[in-house]
Amino acid sequence: MKRRTFARLATALPLSLTVGEPNAKPLFSTVTTAADDRAYWLQTLLKIADPVLNALAQNRLKATMPVESASGQQDSRIAVSHLEALGRTMAGLAPWLELSADDSAEGRLRQRYLATARQAIANGVNPQSPDFLNFTKGGQPLVDAAFLAHGLVRSPRLWAALQADEQANVVKALQASRIIKPGYSNWLLFTAMVEAALLKYTGSGDEVRMDYAIRQHQAWYKGDGAYGDGPDFHWDYYNSYVIQPMLLDVVQVLVDAKKADKSLYETVLTRAQRYAMVQERLIGPDGSFAAFGRSLAYRCGAFQLLAQTALQKNLPTELSAAQVRSALTAVIRRTMDAPGTFDAKGWLQIGLCGHQPSIGETYISTGSLYLCSVAFLPLGLPPSDPFWAAPATDWTAKKIWSGQDITTDHAIKT
Repeated sequence: MKRRTFARLATALPLSLTVGEPNAKPLFSTVTTAADDRAYWLQTLLKIADPVLNALAQNRLKATMPVESASGQQDSRIAVSHLEALGRTMAGLAPWLELSADDSAEGRLRQRYLATARQAIANGVNPQSPDFLNFTKGGQPLVDAAFLAHGLVRSPRLWAALQADEQANVVKALQASRIIKPGYSNWLLFTAMVEAALLKYTGSGDEVRMDYAIRQHQAWYKGDGAYGDGPDFHWDYYNSYVIQPMLLDVVQVLVDAKKADKSLYETVLTRAQRYAMVQERLIGPDGSFAAFGRSLAYRCGAFQLLAQTALQKNLPTELSAAQVRSALTAVIRRTMDAPGTFDAKGWLQIGLCGHQPSIGETYISTGSLYLCSVAFLPLGLPPSDPFWAAPATDWTAKKIWSGQDITTDHAIKT
């Protein structure tokens, strides 16, 4: 397949959407309009996705992707890092691909990326491909089978773009991950997410695995919008990296299939909306946020839950779409524009703000880093949506620390 870089695909776009060298300065030093925000988000997401999708669509991902590991675990991560890169990229890119095709510059670009993503997935699940991905060996493949499954759930158009034999290979790959026993933690949701995708697209998923994950997380709910990661509370961003986004979408798939009551979804959503309120308040006036807990190398992916509630138009009434867009734009700039975020060939490097290898845990390698893509979920809303069309608005921390008067914050008891 002929190589398609973003620079080539963007020839029909306004100059504000094109990308230059991997470490070039951002095209917008300050955001002045809502249109600038969307152009910047799309530019950044495609800059992240390009190396992964282009390489895998050509069956060259294993040959070309570096596997950086800061903790001396490179050898053990090589076997799993490539599926990490695909699954996590698709989890974030999928909502944008789901938008219907149109004849705008962005619409034409999206159609090309849909084709490239289809080919990348097809190669990754084809046992005859040199880039056939590992869905069974070790524990990690369950995690990233789930992220790939989440991407497919987020984009029926992407699933439909796959040919029948390619869909069959996806199903076999997802089913193969069942051999992996999940930990007694957020990992239960990885098994549930895989089964949710199988239920959605084949009509048959293991309801016991889904039900067990949901029941355990209900039991692990700690209050005020936060779940434990297992029986204990962990003070980190895993309620957003994994727990609440997957819990919401697994339950929604079950409700759609008439295998769960809508009241369950409403309870999960109420808690998610509270957590979204907390997330929005965590974003500082400059777009930074408190760097605590595991997996900080996922960068702006820490705000997946806030991004998902915006995408699904479920923001709490206290948050306007424009202020959430403005807050997330600030976070994306702080975490993605720092020098050293990308290497000379455009691959992500370990860090939260630039290249910071020591910030990576033993389970972090190059492929892991692509979870940053889930901050971009609202690109699945059309440009006319208030999320994109409304003027930029100060978010809570920016209001507080500039002396503006705001209403008080309150816990929930649900």
